[in-house]
Amino acid sequence: MILIYTAYSRGYSLSYIVKEMPMSSSPQHKMTNSRVVLKFGGTSVADLDRIANVAEFVKLEADAGYGVVVVVSAMAGETNRLVDLVHRAIGTGISVDSNLREYDAVVSSGEQVTSGLLALTLQRQGYRARSWQGWQIPLKTSDGHGRARIASIPDDVVGAAVDSGEIAIVAGFQGITEEGRISTLGRGGSDTTAVALAAALGAERCDIYTDIDGVYTTDPRISSNARRLERISYEEMLEMASLGAKVLQTRSVELAMAHNVNLRVLSSFADPKEARNGALQPCTVICSEDEIVEQHIVSGVTHSDSEAKISLMTVPDEPGRAARIFTELAAADINVDMIVQSAAKTAKAANISFSLDEADVARAQELLATLKQDIGYTDVVADRNVSKVSVIGVGMKSHAGVAATMFQTLAERSINILNISTSEIRISVLIHSEYTELAVRALHQAYGLQEMAETS
Repeated sequence: MILIYTAYSRGYSLSYIVKEMPMSSSPQHKMTNSRVVLKFGGTSVADLDRIANVAEFVKLEADAGYGVVVVVSAMAGETNRLVDLVHRAIGTGISVDSNLREYDAVVSSGEQVTSGLLALTLQRQGYRARSWQGWQIPLKTSDGHGRARIASIPDDVVGAAVDSGEIAIVAGFQGITEEGRISTLGRGGSDTTAVALAAALGAERCDIYTDIDGVYTTDPRISSNARRLERISYEEMLEMASLGAKVLQTRSVELAMAHNVNLRVLSSFADPKEARNGALQPCTVICSEDEIVEQHIVSGVTHSDSEAKISLMTVPDEPGRAARIFTELAAADINVDMIVQSAAKTAKAANISFSLDEADVARAQELLATLKQDIGYTDVVADRNVSKVSVIGVGMKSHAGVAATMFQTLAERSINILNISTSEIRISVLIHSEYTELAVRALHQAYGLQEMAETS
């Protein structure tokens, strides 16, 4: 029987084809008839010593009888090195499809190296292990090179392998297009690889190992009062991931929520010997809202420094002008977030400002320049000295006063709000970047997140 799962989220759909897979006993270990997926990020596999440590966590699951799939990132710093080589090779920057195809061929090699090294490490210790590349699974994707989306996992070769007792080491971040070219899923794409495999293989859980032991109420580097959350809902984690928290890639959380994947965030820097001795490893469980007994009003404060603001001055205040602006930006794959329209000094005109990723500013300015005569604005002003600060919590659905607390807290510290956007469980503000850390610490304290975390 083949089951087709399709997740509709934020304007796109992802399909996963899952086959029922025969279960068999491993010649090496007694199987539990359950599978687990373990993902290890770049800092977790930064060198051979770290890879040896990762092997200890993998062996724990294999010795417990699980069918184990491991997804690995490139060694820390390796992807940046490969991207730099690509830019140096082509000289003028990546701009055409042929460049992007070769870009993917180069940058995907980092994960391939890691998967082979981990497989060798496990083999040396007597475990059946082999590396798998995206094209061998095959993990099929769209043809959006550099930012491809998973289309399907159509065969069960990995499932059959792990059911036979083999440890499958999968190179994350990559797949293969219908044309047979290697594709990559964008930065953080190994998270998405892991969750997609967990969904396709019906894994009991998907563990994301990183350099911290869970999801925190805010960035511990900014606030010493940040605390690890025991549990957080998919919706809250999705907002956090999209608003600056770098623990998980946004698409991986969307997939976990769509397929109800049991997701945990743990530290690979913990001592695996303690886990072998039965000690419970600290972690954050990401689950459905219904599984959280006590829902707090606010669960976290996030910030994003990669923001910019563009303002179009003196746009004729007529129907269709804003529609034309944002339709053209969307067609150019430029995502905008906070939009504010205010009256201009000139009669029957308005100023329109919006936030976007700082990396997209130059492209947006070029596009808007071509529309100047058609739209009728007088000037474009770009401001890169901004950041986005957000408060997130499922409790906002049923509690009033969250926005008032945020605005009052910022006002008391003379922090001016440039733009505002909201959702059912999130309030975001755009502020001048020099006030980012002050705002984060003040809001963390204002919502009592230290006390909340200590009693969770």
